[in-house]
Amino acid sequence: MKRKNIKILITGAAGFIGTNCCEHFITNGYQIFAIDNFSRKTSLINALYLKNRHKIKVFQADIRHQEKVFSLISKIRPNAIIHLAGQVAVTTSIKNPLADFQINAQGTLNLLEACRRFSPKTFFINASTNKVYGKIDSLKVVQGGNRYRFIKQKTGVAETCPLDFHSPYGCSKGVADQYTLDYARIYGLKTVTMRQSCIYGPRQFGMEDQGWIAWFTIAALKRKPITIYGNGKQVRDVLHVKDLCRAYEKAIFKQKQISGEALNIGGGARNTLSLLELIQFIENELKIRLNLKFSSWRPGDQPLYVSDLRKSKKMLGWKPIVSTKQGLVEIIRWTQDHASLLGKI
Repeated sequence: MKRKNIKILITGAAGFIGTNCCEHFITNGYQIFAIDNFSRKTSLINALYLKNRHKIKVFQADIRHQEKVFSLISKIRPNAIIHLAGQVAVTTSIKNPLADFQINAQGTLNLLEACRRFSPKTFFINASTNKVYGKIDSLKVVQGGNRYRFIKQKTGVAETCPLDFHSPYGCSKGVADQYTLDYARIYGLKTVTMRQSCIYGPRQFGMEDQGWIAWFTIAALKRKPITIYGNGKQVRDVLHVKDLCRAYEKAIFKQKQISGEALNIGGGARNTLSLLELIQFIENELKIRLNLKFSSWRPGDQPLYVSDLRKSKKMLGWKPIVSTKQGLVEIIRWTQDHASLLGKI
């Protein structure tokens, strides 16, 4: 099928990943249908950008509203859905676990059921999270310098790692993750769940409890104090959003091979970063000293998570190409160039 004939529905289209995803697919010749519930005020900024830059209209729709979801899917019958809409913060899930469940679990089930009833040939990509693996206590870590390291596990956490949901957020995303796989197994839908690590890049308006790379950068430029929860040595593999969009595109053309699979999508062992290392990088780039405060660990926080990408590389023919240094320099420059937007967040 030619790209111009492929219809892609993107949920959460005015979010950080959604905006980059819309931009990637529209510039590569696909048909885009974009929806968002505009629960964050920065979504309006991104929606205006998509409209002015790419003539993409983001329609307001909430995935919690089953009848609306059913109506959308039955009318559009997309070739693929990239499901990015969600409640994304652990702290918010702890404050309001019911809303967290309704958005992440019920909202995903509404979409899957809509596909089953009205558009069974639609390929469904679920944006999951590494949080479904929990704290991974079975993999022993050691401190060294400004970071934690695995004692033995050099390739990272594989998809075979037992699931262990921590926090309401981990539970709701875990439910969505498993329903996505089960709809392939039980109903024969083409689905894949992508367990994403830390995604970063332009148009990310990070907050203290979500989007830590962007938040540290924004806080540094606004001269705001930064709170480190834990000792700051916790490590994540980080993935530039451009590489994530490439993974989504490859998945669409590999849907038969990967249907019913869970895939880790992250920066992998070559693209890891601790909080303290990010702080040092920002300070060196901006030639400033940041105002740091330390607080207790947050529930469900992993001291170390690195994605084992061997399955994704094999099944998708994909690997990250944007280096951590290259990506960090870009996000700092982008944030500097868009300082006028920072006052709106």
